[in-house]
Amino acid sequence: MTGMEMALVAAWTAFAAGFAWYAASVAGEVTYVTLADGRRQERSLPLVFKMLLPFVSNLDRIVARPYFADQIAKADATLVSAGFEGLLSGREFTELRLLMPVVAGGVWCIAIAGLGALMPDSPFDAACLPLCLLGVALFALQPSFWLKDAVKRRHASIMKLLPYVMDLLTLSVEAGMDFISALQRNCTSRKMDPLNEELLRMTKEIQVGSSRRDALKAMSARCGQPDLKSVANALIQADELGVSIGSILRIQSEQLRARRFDRAEKLAHEAPTKMLGPLMLCIFPAVFIILLGPVLAQALKGML
Repeated sequence: MTGMEMALVAAWTAFAAGFAWYAASVAGEVTYVTLADGRRQERSLPLVFKMLLPFVSNLDRIVARPYFADQIAKADATLVSAGFEGLLSGREFTELRLLMPVVAGGVWCIAIAGLGALMPDSPFDAACLPLCLLGVALFALQPSFWLKDAVKRRHASIMKLLPYVMDLLTLSVEAGMDFISALQRNCTSRKMDPLNEELLRMTKEIQVGSSRRDALKAMSARCGQPDLKSVANALIQADELGVSIGSILRIQSEQLRARRFDRAEKLAHEAPTKMLGPLMLCIFPAVFIILLGPVLAQALKGML
C-alpha cells in the first residue's frame, strides 16, 4: 500500500469515527412537544434531522425570500397535523429539505468515493456515480416522505380510536352529563394518544374563552383527519340548529363504525391482489427450483 493510499485510509477512518461519535451523541437526545395542559409528550425525529437541526439557521436568509413563503406555510400546517407543533417549525423543515441533499448527500458521496478508492478496478468502483446520485435523490425526498408518513400514522390512530371515544361520550351525555364535562372526563381517564391530545386542546381552548363552535372548527382544521372533521362539522351544525348533542353523537358513532367496517371489507378484498406479487416472486420460483432442480442437475451432468 502506497503512502497516498495509507493517508486516504487514515483520513476516511478519522472521518467515519468523528461522524459516528456525533451521531451517537445526537441519537441520545430526547425530543418533546408541549401539550395543552402543560405536559410534555415525547416525539421522535429521524436521526439525520437531529444531526442537521443545529445548522439550519444558516439558511434563514435564503428561506426568508417570498419564493419559500407558501412552502413554509404548507409545512407548518402539515407539521401541526402530524403532531410536531412546537418541536419543528415549517421554516426549519424547509431548511432541512435544502440541507439534506447537500450535507447528507455529500457525506454519502464521500463515503462511496472512499470505498471506491479502496477497491479500484472493481464493479463497486464503476457503480460509484450511480450510487452517489441515487443517495442524493433519496436524501432530497426523505423529509417529504417522513412527514407524509407521520401524518398518515397519526390519522390512522385517530381513526382507530374515534368510534370508541364517541361511544363513551354518547353514554356520558345521555346519562345527563354536559358535553364539555364528558370530554374532560374522557381526557383524564384515558392514556394520552393523538385523539386525546386533540380533544384536550379543544377543551382547553373552550375553558380560556373560545366558543364551542370555534374550538371545533380549529380542531377540524388543525387535525385534518376526515372522520374527526365529519364529527366536528356535525357537532357544529347541532350547535347552530339546537339539536340534541346526544342524538348527534349516537348517529356519528354508528356512521363511524359503518365506515370502519367498509374500510376493513375493502382491505380484505384487496388482500389477494396484494399477495399475488410476493407469490409470484418468492413461492413460484421456489417450487420451480424444488421440482425441476434435480432434472436440470441430471441434464447438466449428462451434457458434461
